[in-house]
Amino acid sequence: MTSAGIRRFRRYLWPLVAGVLLLGAGDVARLSFTSAASARSHRKAAVDVATVAPKGSHWVATWGASPQAATPGNLSEVGFTDQTIRNIVLASTGGRMVRVWFTNEFGSRPLEIGRAAIGVEGGGAGIAADTNVSLSFAGHPSVSIPPGAEALSDPVRLRVLPLAHLAVSIFVPDFTGPATEHDEAQQVSYVASGDRALDRVGAAFANETESWYFVKGVDVVSPATDLGAVVALGDSITDGVGSPIDEDATWPDDLARRLDVQGHPRLAVVNEGIGGNRVLNDSLCCGVDALARFDTDVLDQSGARDVILLEGINDIGFSQHRGWLTAPHTNVSAQQIIAGYEQIIAQAHAAGLKIFGGTLTPFKGANYWTPAGEAKREAVNRWIRTSGAFDGVIDFAKAVSDPSDPSKLNPAYDSGDHLHPNGAGYRAMASAIRLAMLLN
Repeated sequence: MTSAGIRRFRRYLWPLVAGVLLLGAGDVARLSFTSAASARSHRKAAVDVATVAPKGSHWVATWGASPQAATPGNLSEVGFTDQTIRNIVLASTGGRMVRVWFTNEFGSRPLEIGRAAIGVEGGGAGIAADTNVSLSFAGHPSVSIPPGAEALSDPVRLRVLPLAHLAVSIFVPDFTGPATEHDEAQQVSYVASGDRALDRVGAAFANETESWYFVKGVDVVSPATDLGAVVALGDSITDGVGSPIDEDATWPDDLARRLDVQGHPRLAVVNEGIGGNRVLNDSLCCGVDALARFDTDVLDQSGARDVILLEGINDIGFSQHRGWLTAPHTNVSAQQIIAGYEQIIAQAHAAGLKIFGGTLTPFKGANYWTPAGEAKREAVNRWIRTSGAFDGVIDFAKAVSDPSDPSKLNPAYDSGDHLHPNGAGYRAMASAIRLAMLLN
């Protein structure tokens, strides 16, 4: 079997085999999972049968993060045993009922969740009074998730306000092995020893982390008049690298604030950026490529309506480099990146979604900039602006470029590495988005 075939087997078929084995072992009562390949059909079944939204409303993704494999130097590398992870996440829109998606997509063994809860963050690792709610799975307090699979919690009543921080607590009693994570959260989360999922006071959560673990999405029930969700698909510039930690300062966060001020009809924002990610190639550090993850990270989002695509700068930059970050022979042309865009656009349109193209922001001075790479960026941006292939264009490059040299970031917007904007730069990017384009 080829390496690609092995990867497909591990990702799509192994979860089904593992499920059969677990069922044979008598774990039916605790099992609630779906393989990545069947996620959309599972979600449809879940909505139609087990978690029907109240009449006059629908499920909408209020937060999300693309799963990644464990990375060296992160807590994910070793994994967790008899610990509780309290993931702090930002709800982009509100509702009165929630459900949570848990993931073992890159695990090497079944993930045992002994207890899980969700509440409104009350400062640090603390939970606001009377808001921490136990989660169940098909009526059971625990769940076993096979490698490559995910689990959906039962819905619970919890009042979530727009732009509120939620705390998703996960107690793992047994050794997890290398943990499925999202590396660059731009948000502090917490880890405690033992089962602390229902603790309201955060004193036991002595360890801090800037990653999320085992959680990939939070949905809320929204009125039918709410439009749904816009999904931001991208790399570290969408993930918010270079923004201040714990300040919700990514451009998708700033977009969520702009939409909240706009009022009704509401539109949620889901950030599916991954640092180092590329359109066309996987990498050891930086996730499955955008084409391969489009189904699970975009089409599977509850209430997905719009997509903003901002990706390709790493395809260009990593073309000039070799090393652990990249596979050999990954040099790509502007036309190959454009062909990747065209396939993503086709898939979005086939699913009934609008998709907007973001121009690639300048990177002269970054460690992988070259004149040849700059020529590719300009060719890609020219196509984005003039092809008419997208439903609309967001000129992120123009919003943050140096007026005296458009190949460089405006110094006022440069985080210091000449690639990633700072908080002010991300605000400028969010301001470049015409809200009417998303809301119409």
